[in-house]
Amino acid sequence: MKTGGDQHNGQIQILIAEEQRIYGDGLRALLEKERDFKVVGIAPDGAAAVQMSQKQKPDILLLNVAKISGSDGMEVLDELHKLNIPVRSLLLATSLSGPDLRRALLLGARGVVLKTSSTQTLLDGIRGVMEGQYWISADISASMLGALRDNTPSTNGNGSKGAFGLTAREMEIISTVVAGYSNAEMAKKYGISEQTVKHHLSNIFDRVGVSNRLELALFAVHHRLVVVDS
Repeated sequence: MKTGGDQHNGQIQILIAEEQRIYGDGLRALLEKERDFKVVGIAPDGAAAVQMSQKQKPDILLLNVAKISGSDGMEVLDELHKLNIPVRSLLLATSLSGPDLRRALLLGARGVVLKTSSTQTLLDGIRGVMEGQYWISADISASMLGALRDNTPSTNGNGSKGAFGLTAREMEIISTVVAGYSNAEMAKKYGISEQTVKHHLSNIFDRVGVSNRLELALFAVHHRLVVVDS
């Protein structure tokens, strides 16, 4: 979803939340090699991450989700959410479970990059999130989509219908994307052609501002649009 954001001198303002100073300093040095990036600070603990996000208003928060002094990454996301601080959070993780991913998305996280990912993946992730995308490292995207499916509870379909101009059929299509259906399986389930399924998906992508199934699944969980059959 393309949202954009205020940038200073054309640079993306980045706050790093990392308790290990050597790792944080290394990230700063790495990121500031990019002309369009500026690191505005390194928060050594959860409270500082929230305070600095509120005061400095960075575009991106790179958050070590596992542990930063005084709290874990989820607690930081929860506090940012409660205070309605409009920072795009990109999580740095060694791994992330399905329930934790879902919780992070509901608290406003925009994506996850594994600490073992390449430098280019991190740079692409920051730029992608800044452009409004939901970013999941390619090396974990398939397993994450499966985890989302397995850990998204069924609902009675009362979520946020219509919030994005979505029709009842489009809501059904979204639910089957999260449930892992192929186009052929969707067509069979709803008694329509695969071409009609593709047409629905194209309309949904345009309407909510995503470009692929993974982004749609993340968007659906983030905005509580998911309707998964029991």
